[in-house]
Amino acid sequence: MEVNVIYLTLIVAILGIIYRRLTKNHDYFREKPIPSLAAWPVFGSTADLIMKKCTYIDFVKRVYDQFASVKVFGLFDTNSPVFVIRDPELIKQIAVKDFDHFVDRRPIFGTSSSDNPNVLFNKAVAMLNGQKWRDMRATLSPAFTGSKMRAMFGLMTDYSDQMVKILRTEVDSGKGYREYEMKDLFSRIATDIIATCAFGIEVESVKDTGNEFFVMGKAILNFFRTSVMLRMLAYSWFPELMQNLGIDVIDRKQIRYFTNIIKETVKNRETHGIVRPDMIHLLMLAKKGDLKYQQEKVKTVEGFATVEESNVGQVSVTKTLTDAEFTAQCMIFFFAGFEAISTAMVFMAYQLAMSPEVQQKLYEEILATNEQLKGKVLSYDTLQAMKYMDMVVSETLRLIANPMTDRLCVKDYHLDDGQGLRFTIDKGTCVWFPIYGIHHDPKYYPNPEQFDPERFNDTNRVNINMSTYLPFGIGPRNCIGSRFALMEMKAIMYQLLLNFSIERTEQTQVPLKVGKGLLPSISAHLKLRLRA
Repeated sequence: MEVNVIYLTLIVAILGIIYRRLTKNHDYFREKPIPSLAAWPVFGSTADLIMKKCTYIDFVKRVYDQFASVKVFGLFDTNSPVFVIRDPELIKQIAVKDFDHFVDRRPIFGTSSSDNPNVLFNKAVAMLNGQKWRDMRATLSPAFTGSKMRAMFGLMTDYSDQMVKILRTEVDSGKGYREYEMKDLFSRIATDIIATCAFGIEVESVKDTGNEFFVMGKAILNFFRTSVMLRMLAYSWFPELMQNLGIDVIDRKQIRYFTNIIKETVKNRETHGIVRPDMIHLLMLAKKGDLKYQQEKVKTVEGFATVEESNVGQVSVTKTLTDAEFTAQCMIFFFAGFEAISTAMVFMAYQLAMSPEVQQKLYEEILATNEQLKGKVLSYDTLQAMKYMDMVVSETLRLIANPMTDRLCVKDYHLDDGQGLRFTIDKGTCVWFPIYGIHHDPKYYPNPEQFDPERFNDTNRVNINMSTYLPFGIGPRNCIGSRFALMEMKAIMYQLLLNFSIERTEQTQVPLKVGKGLLPSISAHLKLRLRA
């Protein structure tokens, strides 16, 4: 009997120690003059999200609305305290003015200090921190200027023409219309564009649904495979060990496939002196240290959502890219282009199908632009000058932007809003900017759930506080590829609407449903009908 009591006492003690370790940070916000969400062991404040009881956007919107009267509140992402910054002016202060305190993003898969060539994911610019990030950002920024997009635009128009021919054949072979699952269609289109603009190869994923490039790319983005989830879990607990062992989150098979494509492409170009205005060429220049930031000679009309490069990206650096870093930048370009852009395109097509009057107005602008070209090929500058197109894209990105972005505090930060709110954000803690909540706040955007491109007309856009419009982030760590993303969305929609009307079908879900959990899925069945 005494032995059983001893065992029971020991078990209770062990459980108590485990519980304490799992909840030791949960008192963190009690000494701060801000409210905070309750926290549970293991899950923190994000249990509903982790357990897939709600969507990512719903979670962000719910917690944002829950503290409508405050500028900052706290929550726990599993066991880590997070400051959620609701106030746009404080976001600007933290992300721009006091950027030196928040240079980094929270490491997801280990640190960026590992030089193991078998680990690629943490070498991509979006994953780097500290001086490594500064050097890589400055190295890559010249590749994403307006002049570089202008040179690359020809590749995109060539692909768009090819894509439309394939779709016209498919649609015309039926009743003059055909139903598509738009996420699948736009994923294939995005894959083809990345293949030609980033990897320098030509594939036809719209036509050849089983091509290896698309299959391999889709496999990379399948984070729900058991092997990938186990590696992600291992990275969360033993990042240094995983990096030292050379184990990446991405499967070796996919890494070898894309690495070989890049190596063969580079070798072929160097051997035959081939120059092609794509990302491979620009990275080849960066690898040699020959890609330098230059002021634009031709002033380009920029989309409203375009973010400007900060001084960090305009600094001249002597850094050259290693083979692993070269490959990693191509891979992150694939990630961003495949998932983020295709999702935005689905949402844009859905909104146009649900708002035929908006679609008609956009079609009329496209038709007028096409007639003004008089048979000439659409140019980058002509596309950028289309005002209503930019309004539609800007509104799409307001509604479907990345729900949240984060920054890591790299040195103690004494926050002072000038109105009595004062406290310290401690080094090592994280801040969140709830983009989705801000974009859907009626204080900044009346009737926020309505798709209304007129918010961004010439009269209204001047009244928008840019700290409340963050589809590509804010400050020096904003999205480096905003120009490319906007160019792709506009170019593809231009060709689609010129040739087809986009219509809802019996299978179209209203409202559009988003999958639950941290990695949400989106699906929309819509119809493409040939225009007369």
